[in-house]
Amino acid sequence: MKEKDLIIYDGVCNFCNGAVAFILKRDKMERFIFSPMQSTYAQEVIERYKVDTVGVDTFMLVKEGRVFLWSDAALEIAKGLSGFWFLFGIFRVLPSTFRDLFYKAFARNRIKLFGGTQQCQIPSKKVLKRFKGLE
Repeated sequence: MKEKDLIIYDGVCNFCNGAVAFILKRDKMERFIFSPMQSTYAQEVIERYKVDTVGVDTFMLVKEGRVFLWSDAALEIAKGLSGFWFLFGIFRVLPSTFRDLFYKAFARNRIKLFGGTQQCQIPSKKVLKRFKGLE
């Protein structure tokens, strides 16, 4: 059985939690599992893959043993969603350093724009099995 692709996100960010809900709704094949970066599980994965650039602005995907960060992670995830989200792949023509400038600028301000919480949100029982590291 193929291992699921892991998305590591900021569990105390309202926008990030909304992004997870968005992905869950459009991930008909259940390709993705999720872990908030604040969890021990996510920290162990980050350490295992020796990713030293992870911070609160990081959105990370581990897919088939490869790590995707920031805009690369978002575009790779969009490829796996139902509907026409794969069309966002057109943005791959832009250099990732350019795309990531916009991604990081948004990420730095997302809490101001969308708010945050004091602790990671707990998903509904219906999708809880798709989350790792929720203590």
